[in-house]
Amino acid sequence: MTDDIRPAFDDTDKSPGRPISLSSPILVGPERTLPPGYIHLGVAKEISPALRDFGIYPDSVIREAGLDPHLFDDGTNVIPHAALGRLLTLCVARTNCPHFGLLVGQRATILSLGMVGRLMQHSETLGDAVRALVSNLSIQNRGAVPSLTVIGDTALFAFSVYQPEAESADQISDGSLAVSVNALRALCGAGWNPVEVLLPRTVPADQEPYRLHFRAPVRFNQETAVVVFPARDLDHRIAGADPMVRALLEERIQQIKGAQGSALSDDIRRLLRIRLTSKRCSADDIADLLAMHRRTLSRRLKGSGMGYRAITNEIRFEIARQLLHDTEVPLGQIAAALGYSEASAFTRAFRRWSGQTPTAWRGEGHPG
Repeated sequence: MTDDIRPAFDDTDKSPGRPISLSSPILVGPERTLPPGYIHLGVAKEISPALRDFGIYPDSVIREAGLDPHLFDDGTNVIPHAALGRLLTLCVARTNCPHFGLLVGQRATILSLGMVGRLMQHSETLGDAVRALVSNLSIQNRGAVPSLTVIGDTALFAFSVYQPEAESADQISDGSLAVSVNALRALCGAGWNPVEVLLPRTVPADQEPYRLHFRAPVRFNQETAVVVFPARDLDHRIAGADPMVRALLEERIQQIKGAQGSALSDDIRRLLRIRLTSKRCSADDIADLLAMHRRTLSRRLKGSGMGYRAITNEIRFEIARQLLHDTEVPLGQIAAALGYSEASAFTRAFRRWSGQTPTAWRGEGHPG
């Protein structure tokens, strides 16, 4: 595999066409665009009460992350995904709690997922609900991407951060899976439990909070955040689902998605983040998924100033950074997950991207 193009990153927080202050909310609706890299607060709204549980006044921590505390009064307000990462990093430091993200996710409910959560409540089956989440979360979160895979009699719900330079990806993964399990229990009954949970983070000194919440074996140092459960559960019919409400919600979400539009490069990043470690991801494959000709894909990307290989390397570098920082996964395993035939090829590529070998970068403890 040849990787000759160094990823180009723009780490500034901005939306197309106009600057956006981190200290003011972005109003988002059918007439407004949720920019790539931004999220509705939703689950993150639980950060304030989680900090108060530790006796910490949340406003000062939120301001230190560059955000206005008033944003957290309304879960529909929007912040940059990068700012969420900075805030969680500060929260872990202030509370001295390495599983702070898990606590935030524990507090959240299916309604923390906004309109998508309501659509899940009124879906016919659990499978329909999970697929609704996978298909529509982008109207509320353009910093991470969920996926559902069924292999034989096993279902795997995965959640991956895909924004460059994302801090606290491990905390975001913890919280995302925690609220996902809450949502699944809301739909299947409080007694529902996964078969196991996989987390892309180092083994914590105290694993008990994870066992208590997930009520299932938890495996750490994994490549992706995954909830594993029986595929037959996807056929579970959801009590109280209203077809008329479902139709109204689906129509409203389609209106939002149509007005929101989508940057092609962001679509590609989302696809690559969930496919890069498990499937072939050539430009032809991605063009096919986007229902366009390979030449059309190249032409549109050229117009945006970034080629397919550069975007692929950006996502490869992001995954590598997260795994090097947040886990103890061996270099050979990371290389294989990213599609390299040898660890030495991955090492050469990583050196081009960062100026360091993966071992040196991991040893210096760079932020994830």
